[in-house]
Amino acid sequence: MFTILFLFLKQGFSQNQNFEQPDYKKIAIAIKDSNSNLFYDKLMQRYQASDTTMTLNERRHLYFGYVNNEKYAPYGNSNFNDSLSIVLNKKNIEMSDFDLLNKFSDAILKEYPFDLRTMNIKLYALEKMFKITEFQNCLTKATMVIDAILSTGDGLSKETAFYVINPSHEYEILDVIGFQFGDEQRLIDHYDYLKLAENDSNIEGLYFDVSPCLNALNNMFK
Repeated sequence: MFTILFLFLKQGFSQNQNFEQPDYKKIAIAIKDSNSNLFYDKLMQRYQASDTTMTLNERRHLYFGYVNNEKYAPYGNSNFNDSLSIVLNKKNIEMSDFDLLNKFSDAILKEYPFDLRTMNIKLYALEKMFKITEFQNCLTKATMVIDAILSTGDGLSKETAFYVINPSHEYEILDVIGFQFGDEQRLIDHYDYLKLAENDSNIEGLYFDVSPCLNALNNMFK
């Protein structure tokens, strides 16, 4: 119902052959330099302002650099998700409900600024309320996140896997590049392998590097 809004994103993306795997150690150093354009506070401020002039390198440091944030929780879940679900599960969604969806989405994104699923729901609500400027700003943020992910690979092998900092982003990426999940997911080393539904490209599945997610999980159990 809501992933249709990512059609806005599909039109702007094509597979980039100049893939670059993120070097998390180098990124962690770069975002600490307060005199650099890659200083993390500056990047986040520009992201929140929906700054379309951010370069791909800056978007990569924004997205992958977030693993160094003390609030980074790839398996976390906002309490507002329950409130969001109540509205979404209503038989008939009224105009006042779209305002609630927008407000609950904002509350979730305050905790999890790169939550693509929530952005998608927010886009849906904003479109229904004809809030064009806010819609475009949210779309810009989603584009920044997806730009960073798509710059890392094509997912066809472990060597060219997509890199994500949250497992939920895997499924949104499938939507963006035009595939459907085939209802089978496997963890292979530090890669998530998602089997695809039958498709014209005859691709059986895609690989996603989830190293920071697994590291966060290990640290949580420690």
